[in-house]
Amino acid sequence: MGARIRRFHRRHRLMLFAYTALLPVLALFTYVRIVPISYGVYLSFFNWNLLKPRKPFVGFDNYLQLFDDENFILALKNTTLYSFSVVILSTLIALPLALFLSRRGRMSPVYQTIYFLPVITPLVPVSIAWKWIYDYNYGALNYLLSLVGLPSIAWLTDPAIALWALVVLGIWKVLGYNMVLFLVGLRNIPSMYLEAASLDGANAWQRFWRVTLPLLRPILLFVLVTSTINAYNVFTQVYVMTLGSQSAPGQPVRMLVFDIYTNGFQFFRMGYASAEAVMLTLIVLGLTLIQFTIARNDPAREA
Repeated sequence: MGARIRRFHRRHRLMLFAYTALLPVLALFTYVRIVPISYGVYLSFFNWNLLKPRKPFVGFDNYLQLFDDENFILALKNTTLYSFSVVILSTLIALPLALFLSRRGRMSPVYQTIYFLPVITPLVPVSIAWKWIYDYNYGALNYLLSLVGLPSIAWLTDPAIALWALVVLGIWKVLGYNMVLFLVGLRNIPSMYLEAASLDGANAWQRFWRVTLPLLRPILLFVLVTSTINAYNVFTQVYVMTLGSQSAPGQPVRMLVFDIYTNGFQFFRMGYASAEAVMLTLIVLGLTLIQFTIARNDPAREA
């Protein structure tokens, strides 16, 4: 009994020490993250205009207005289409690339570096470079099309095409990051599992589907969750590439974060912009929970 009490006190002291050591980090996280998020939720219940001294409480009116706002509906549609396209396509491309580069060829580090360079390149200069690549009159892409006799395409001025031009940039930017994550997961799979499957007569596809993919589920889940969060927060390339002389007719390609920026910092409707930010947070949180729920249904365990 005495030994059990001593173990309990020792564990209690270790936990107290751990939480005390984490206290400065938790305090900083609360100040930088929790407090602004809570204040944003608070603002969403007010008609909070930066230019007006009176800021009346409006309850859920800001949230109800969202569903009648054509700009918000368009931004939600565009952001969802962009996010699903970037997440799915970048994952489907990054995984085969990682499988190919995991063979440890002599040129594998070189290819990994080439694919990872876009990840570490700042987004603003990248967006400016891609804006000129997409330029209707002088862009490299239309020049290549002219070499094979195809007409020039208004990549950033045609509303039906501008969104997909941003999708291509989004895939190019995140592809190397996802590929490296998959490479880490592949190289940590014990070779004995694949060897055992080969001895049982499994072909390459069966080894991938029955052994490799189930063991990659934690990495795959991480890739999907982080890619979804980043894709729904797209803003910089939209602002740089679709504003000014290269913007789509009428208005830029509208995304949720861009709509929040417009309402908050151009029209000073901070309460309404906060409601949009809360909705964006709930959407991303809901998609993340769905991904975690699907990941729990492990087909390898069921098999």
